Amino acid sequence: MAICCDLEVDVNGEETFMVNKKLISSYSGRLSKLSGKSTGSARTFKVIFNDFPGGAESFEFMSRYCYNNGRIDITPYNISLLHSAAQYMEMYSSVSGTQNLSEQTEKSLHEINEWTWSEILICIKQSQGLFSDANSLAVVKRCMDSLVGRMALSSESSSSLSTSSPDSSSIRFSCDTRSTESLRNGFSRATWWFEDLLVLSSEFVEMLIKSMVSQKLDHAMIVRFLVYYQKNKSNTGTSDEKQRIIEIVIEMLYILDWKSILCKSLFGILRVALKLNISKSCRNKLEKMIGSQLDKATLDNLLIPSPYGTTYLYDTNLVLRFLRALQHGGNCQVTLMRLKNVARLIDLYIAEVSPDPCLKPSKFLALAMSLPDSARDSYDEIYRAIDIYLEVHAGLSEEEKTKICCALNYEKLSAEACIHLAQNKKFSSRSAALALRFQQLKLKNLLQGANSTCHDGSPSEGSDQIVVYAGKLDLPDDSEKLKAHLQGMQCRVIELEKVCRKMQSQMTKIMKSRVGSHSNARSLPKLCS
Repeated sequence: MAICCDLEVDVNGEETFMVNKKLISSYSGRLSKLSGKSTGSARTFKVIFNDFPGGAESFEFMSRYCYNNGRIDITPYNISLLHSAAQYMEMYSSVSGTQNLSEQTEKSLHEINEWTWSEILICIKQSQGLFSDANSLAVVKRCMDSLVGRMALSSESSSSLSTSSPDSSSIRFSCDTRSTESLRNGFSRATWWFEDLLVLSSEFVEMLIKSMVSQKLDHAMIVRFLVYYQKNKSNTGTSDEKQRIIEIVIEMLYILDWKSILCKSLFGILRVALKLNISKSCRNKLEKMIGSQLDKATLDNLLIPSPYGTTYLYDTNLVLRFLRALQHGGNCQVTLMRLKNVARLIDLYIAEVSPDPCLKPSKFLALAMSLPDSARDSYDEIYRAIDIYLEVHAGLSEEEKTKICCALNYEKLSAEACIHLAQNKKFSSRSAALALRFQQLKLKNLLQGANSTCHDGSPSEGSDQIVVYAGKLDLPDDSEKLKAHLQGMQCRVIELEKVCRKMQSQMTKIMKSRVGSHSNARSLPKLCS
């Protein structure tokens, strides 16, 4: 006997189905309610669904279930479609003593551990089209947890995987997937699943990573996958898709242990992110992660071109934000040794950007003073960078030059740098005087220290010279190292005397030439605060 098709169903505008209203309504609470509200004597009843999960394909699977007396073969390919359709159509009632569709899909999900690796991937691929449907997330979460469990198990038993069957009872992989073949061919067992999971959308990758974190997978391995995923996905897709991928990768890296992330990888992500309009929140998180590892960066990493529309050559604002992140944020301790490594890098960076004619004095000074004084043992590199900057920016006022020179710690300048500064007409007389004064004081302290150490020697009368008579010391035979040390000190002190006399002479000449027309002597200026 022919079945009457008195219900017309428009599914998302994709396709129209003619089905038996009474039959479908007996399984679907949603359709039963709609039928009860219908009025009139029309022979055909029409329903329009604009948001049916899975579209026409999903509705067809659901119809087969109804026409087959509540029975259907549930597979990894259709389970997500059937589960979403069952929830949408409110298929919670049983007919002819069979389980309803919701119960049947739930039962199949409990058997997910019996699926092969490839079957789980098939289910996930099918579910990606249903991501907007909240009911499909239950299926996806089960699949993700199963995938991660197998990754963890394969990692723990990697030593035995080469001899075990890929579909063994302990862990089942697909016989025909590239992942299994990779294992057999000796490809890194730790990363065999990377390529298989490139099919995941950025939203599903987010779910996967969160499952990995909850199951305590190695963070270094998670980082490697995220970097691999980002590199492979950045070559395809629209600008919006690339933006979404890079944002998800940054968000997921941020919740991991930052020590597991290579500095090189972060800068690679940064260069991609700079070309996209990522959110401010993601940008800040990426900058914090980079700042926490700035001591591992290279000069090439920092030489990032300035944003479009700006006149200066390099993005100094970005580097300043890295430095702030290093000192005021992050989850890595900033030791003095790390600060000194960063200072050496920043000194190279400042020297590189100082010839930029468009670099403002305020930005130059901010870079030079971005680190605490303890981070530098010597300020010679900063002096050289200032020298280059003043040469390129010859039109600066004396006030601006003085402000820039506030970045110098004259006490940490070498004798050579001080002499050069004193003769350097690009610097103000204030800077020259400070350099000479502090160098003179430093040498005096050194000489006094040497004199007190070598107490057996005696300074010559009527002069500041110190002579160390190391050869006359009555030392036992086993004190040859101490004797050699004192002899070396004698040579260093003699050299210091020569430098001191030379600087005194230079200071006299320079101060005369700089003061020149001033008849009254002026007191030396104070250090810039």
